[in-house]
Amino acid sequence: MNVGGTLVAGPAKSGLSGVVSIPGDKSMSHRAIMLAALADGTTEIHGFLPGEDCLATATMFTQMGVTIDWLNDDKTSLRVHGVGLHGLKKPETTLDAGNSGTCVRLMMGVLAGQAFESHITGDASLQARPMQRVADPIRQMGASVTGNDDLLPLTIQGGKLKGIQHISKIASAQVKSCVLLAALFAENETTVSEPRPTRDHTERMLPLFGQPVRVDRNGVIHLLPTGKLTAPNEPVYIPADPSSATFFAVAASLVKHSDITLQRIGMNPLRNGWKRILSDMNGDMCLQHEVLVGQESVADIHVLYRDLHGIAVNPADVPDAIDEFPVLFAAASLSDGVFILSEAEELRVKESDRIAVMAAALQAAGANIEEKPDGVKIIGGKLHGDCTINACGDHRIAMAMAVAAQCAEIEIHIENSASIATSFPDFVPLAQSLGMNIHWADC
Repeated sequence: MNVGGTLVAGPAKSGLSGVVSIPGDKSMSHRAIMLAALADGTTEIHGFLPGEDCLATATMFTQMGVTIDWLNDDKTSLRVHGVGLHGLKKPETTLDAGNSGTCVRLMMGVLAGQAFESHITGDASLQARPMQRVADPIRQMGASVTGNDDLLPLTIQGGKLKGIQHISKIASAQVKSCVLLAALFAENETTVSEPRPTRDHTERMLPLFGQPVRVDRNGVIHLLPTGKLTAPNEPVYIPADPSSATFFAVAASLVKHSDITLQRIGMNPLRNGWKRILSDMNGDMCLQHEVLVGQESVADIHVLYRDLHGIAVNPADVPDAIDEFPVLFAAASLSDGVFILSEAEELRVKESDRIAVMAAALQAAGANIEEKPDGVKIIGGKLHGDCTINACGDHRIAMAMAVAAQCAEIEIHIENSASIATSFPDFVPLAQSLGMNIHWADC
C-alpha cells in the first residue's frame, strides 16, 4: 500500500536516555468515546489518543449527531455529550474508518442495534481485511449485513436484536467487543467464549458506564443489558499505550548504555505479553509507581540495555502481544540465539501481512529470518542496513524497522511510513528526544 513518507533511521550515535510520556492507549480511546457517545449525560475523557484511527471514531459519532467538545488544542482531552443507546441519527454519508480495524469492527456492533441503515468503509488496506468474523455474530443477533464477500464497504441495517451464545473460533478482542456492544441493544443476555483470553478493556470500561459484566472462572463473559448507559460522575482517564511504549523499550534494550523511563504505561495483564516476552529474552525492565486508574493498572517502566537472547515464544503469550510482534522480530534479529514464534497466524491479517512484510524488510537489512505459516524462525546476529525497505503503509512495520535501524551498521530508508499518524503521530519527535537517530527524509 502506497501512503508516502520515508523515514531515515539509524544507527544510534550513543545510548538512549531520558524520561518520556507516551500518548494515550489507542484501544481504550476508541472504547471510551464509543461508550460516552451511547451514554445518557456528558463524559469527560483525558489522555485520548489524537491519532487518525481514534479521530475516525470521533468523526463517525459526530456524523450521527453526537456533540464533541475538544478541551485543548492537541485533542487529548474532550467532552462527549452522549445521546443514549437509541439517540444516534442516520448518517447522511458513508462512515469511513480509514485504516482502523478496531474502529470498523466495534462500530459494526454499535450500528447493529440502530433503527436505520448505514454504510461503512475504510481505506484500501482495511478493505482487504476480513469482516465476516464480526458480520456473522451480529447477523445471528438480528442485524442485516450485506457486501461483497463480507469485505468493506458494507451496508448494515440495524434492528431489534436478541442475545446469543457466541463461541469465537479466534482469539480476538475486536470480535468480542463487537458482540458485547451489540449486546447492549439485545432483549436478553449475551455470552461470549474465546479460545484464549484477549484484552478486556471493554469488560472493564462498561461498568464505569453502569453496565455490569460478569466473567466466569472459565472465561465466559456474560452481559445482561440494563437498557441504558450512564455517563460517569468522574472523568475517564486513559493510560499511556503499552503498544507504543514497546518500541522504546525494545530500542533501549538493544542500544548499548541506554537508560530510559516510560511514564504511566497501561499494565493490563492481557496487554503485557510483550513485556513477558522481552523479559524472557533477558530484557531489563523494572516497574515503578504502580497505581490504579479507573479499572486499569498503570506504572512507570525503567528500561536498561541488556544483551538479549532468542526464545521459543510461549503460545499463551501470543494474544497478549499480537500488536507488538513486529518490533519483537526486530529485537530477535539483533539477539543471540534462535527466536521461534508459532500459533500467530493472526499477524497475516493485520494492516499488512506482518509476517511476510517484516520478513522481507529484515532480510533486506541482513537478518536471518524464515517465514512459517503461523510465525517465524529468526537466527539472531547483526544488521548491515544500507537498504531501502517498504513498510507497506503499516505503521507498526515502519516503527519496528526504525527501532531495528538503531543497531544497524548503516542507515535504513523506510518508505510508505506516513501511516505512523494513524496510531502514534508523535513517534518521531519522542524517539529523537531519547536519542534515537531518526528523521523524515524531507526534513
